Amino acid sequence: MSANRSRPPSGPVTRRAFLRTAAAGAAVSAAACSGAPGLEAVLRKHFRELSPDELRRDLARIERRNRERFGRATHVTAEGPRPGVEFGYGLDLSRCVGCRRCVYACVKENNQSRRNPQIHWIQVLEMEKEHGVDLAHADLYYEADAVPRPGKFYFPVQCQQCRDPPCVKVCPTQATWKERDGIVVVDYDWCIGCRCCMSACPYGARHFNWAAPTLPPGELNPEQHHLGNRPRPKGVVEKCTFCIQRTRAGRYPACVEACPVGARKFGDLLDAESEIRRVMETKRVFVFKEELATHPRLYYFYAT
Repeated sequence: MSANRSRPPSGPVTRRAFLRTAAAGAAVSAAACSGAPGLEAVLRKHFRELSPDELRRDLARIERRNRERFGRATHVTAEGPRPGVEFGYGLDLSRCVGCRRCVYACVKENNQSRRNPQIHWIQVLEMEKEHGVDLAHADLYYEADAVPRPGKFYFPVQCQQCRDPPCVKVCPTQATWKERDGIVVVDYDWCIGCRCCMSACPYGARHFNWAAPTLPPGELNPEQHHLGNRPRPKGVVEKCTFCIQRTRAGRYPACVEACPVGARKFGDLLDAESEIRRVMETKRVFVFKEELATHPRLYYFYAT
């Protein structure tokens, strides 16, 4: 894609191009009124259009802003997809006990602490065993002295990293897209908070950021990714990215490491020896809302 944006394309203006231009104008106006993100961030090119030099300057800008806001040095990367890798995620419903440790490991890893209201990229639903996977009998706000509770099972939901993501199709500014390794990402500097993607997502996996995080230096995760866990500005939509700052560096997502019962599996779908491939080849596997043909990369299974 050319980085030269000084001359508009010839020919009729498409609906998407019109909306994109209008959205950019709205973002500039909002920035001028609030002063929150700064015009430099709003007017910058799309992440995918940045040259290496422009990207380095952008990462330095984010690190500088992090130090000003949170009083701590951070390391922000923009590491791209590894060639020949396609990530997949497995969730063992026969093992999940509903403890929500995955939820709060995600909050800590992805710099969501001290938000009000707090954003949870992972939501754990408590369901009745007699009804099976049935959203009509699901309880997101269950409170229990001990889990698992008799007659209940637990169904965690997060971004499914769809192969055919409906959220991407409706974004008027092309602020969200699918990467080669399967992770659906968001360019926070181009998101205008219109929430079209939230309406399009059938999994409720996208969340609007009503308030910027206020993180004491000791709570800020300094290892960040441009398209992942860097602190997001108020007024954008955010979501699970399979902990892109960890997985592209060869580590497990934080939720996988935090699970006390080993219910969460992660790996490369293209690697025949990976754990996620063994799960898919040996267990009873299904995807959530299969009838919608979004083709998720998150697979639910029963190990027993």
